[in-house]
Amino acid sequence: MAPLRPATPLRLDFSGPEPRGQWVNPPPRHRFEGGLHLETGPRTDFWQRTHYGFRRDDGHAWVLQVAGNFTLEARARWAPRAQYDQCGLMVRAGPESWIKCSVEREDERHGRLGSVVTNLGYSDWATQDVGAEVREMSYRVSRRGNDFLVECATDGMTWHQLRVAHLHACPEVLSAGIYACSPVGERFACTFDYLELRPCGWAVYAG
Repeated sequence: MAPLRPATPLRLDFSGPEPRGQWVNPPPRHRFEGGLHLETGPRTDFWQRTHYGFRRDDGHAWVLQVAGNFTLEARARWAPRAQYDQCGLMVRAGPESWIKCSVEREDERHGRLGSVVTNLGYSDWATQDVGAEVREMSYRVSRRGNDFLVECATDGMTWHQLRVAHLHACPEVLSAGIYACSPVGERFACTFDYLELRPCGWAVYAG
């Protein structure tokens, strides 16, 4: 299947037949019905080596193949049950080169809003604390070459920068879409209200 080149916006609300896309590790249950609803499998994750030592690439991601620069946006809602339950956006070159952003459950009072960038098989994790009551968030990732802008919005309109990042191994075509995993828990449910792909809206830095 030829990759998408987002010359015009493509918005998927998942209300019709299963749309164009593919799974990286399909979840145990999912449906496209007024949103993409899914339930994670037990002890699934995306992480490589750093600090913990393990290598995990068995989380669930539904992705489009996208060429060139783009902006990707989605709205996620979730009902976490265990520590590190998470769902959000992912852009991916392969198991050792990818970016994800989400809110991860920490405990009954806290969550962690942040992002992971994996370069050359090593993951980092940049976070900021949020309350456990945060269970809905919009995410946006923009690509310009090998560089990426990661943003979030609680209201879907007022965007806040989470980070600017670089992927060292970054081919022309990337897998880009939504993801979810439950690294230590048995399962949890989440919903993505829409996924939008459009031309890159990240302005060139003028100096």
